[in-house]
Amino acid sequence: MSNPINMPPIRFAAALLALILAGTSLAETVDGTITLKVDLSAQPAEEPIRLWLPYPTSDKNQDITNIALSGDYARSAVYTDKTFGSPMLYAEWDVGSKSRTLSLAFDAQRAEIVRPELPSQPAPWTPADHALFLRPTKKAPLTDDLQQLADEITAGKTTVLEKARAIYDWTVDHTYRDPETRGCGTGDVRALLNDPGGKCADISSIYIALCRAAGVPAREVLGIRMGKEPVQDVTTWQHCWAEFHLPGTGWVSVDPADVRKKMLIEKLELADPKTDAYREYFFGGVDAYRVKLGLGRDILLNPEPAGGPINYLMYPFAQVGERPLDWLEPETFKYTITYTRAAQAEQ
Repeated sequence: MSNPINMPPIRFAAALLALILAGTSLAETVDGTITLKVDLSAQPAEEPIRLWLPYPTSDKNQDITNIALSGDYARSAVYTDKTFGSPMLYAEWDVGSKSRTLSLAFDAQRAEIVRPELPSQPAPWTPADHALFLRPTKKAPLTDDLQQLADEITAGKTTVLEKARAIYDWTVDHTYRDPETRGCGTGDVRALLNDPGGKCADISSIYIALCRAAGVPAREVLGIRMGKEPVQDVTTWQHCWAEFHLPGTGWVSVDPADVRKKMLIEKLELADPKTDAYREYFFGGVDAYRVKLGLGRDILLNPEPAGGPINYLMYPFAQVGERPLDWLEPETFKYTITYTRAAQAEQ
């Protein structure tokens, strides 16, 4: 929903909020092609190189088609990790390879997720069925401080929905977007409890860790944003958000990090009506300008790399010999990601 030119911001926010609360669907779809090109030719030829990439698949919210892979790699395959079942593309180059390039392209049609009708009465559920999404992670251990904070936030709340909403509101109220954070952040909740500023991985991790401490199953969704221009460089547009599992409904999307991003970009205060509108929208809804690439933290890549699990697979990950490359250092790890809008691609 775009803001009509002549509508003042406060009236637009109030109208958007009214539509959201009324349950009116604003669903839209976005179509385009994403092309990832990797060039590791500058790495030493006397060492083998292995590369892992998140690999998109279709689900109820997105349709992935026309996947095309090319390059001068020696071998490649698509695998999944053993914990979350997230697909990944693996490629490797042998010792002596002078050129090491790979291109992965796919068409994506993504649907906006509009908040579902949330049940007024709690449904029965068994925590053991969601044990994977209740356990701590390396960057978010269940410390006494985290448990105490989760208990304080959810005091008096008895249902999964009440707890998930209370933690969401607290996360929006007490975090901030730090534009100086490198990449999407690391999601180190121990440090974030002292200084809750960062980007999407940080703010989402706070929400997920507090949910799990409160007994609410929650997980990360890892992806990349699509653009609104005919052709855009989206190399640094990785984005992650969160989901909590609501008995009787299923996984519900939430994105407190995008609320804080909107606040920063538009210079909004918490009491601003537009902030209220964004807060309501991103509790249960997310825009169509994003593609889901995978799930989870502490990912054990397949085939297994040297060094064991990695924090997340949202960026390309590569190893030269047994040395991992810094995926945020373009001088040593060269790759580009381009988005082409579907209408442009047809010309």
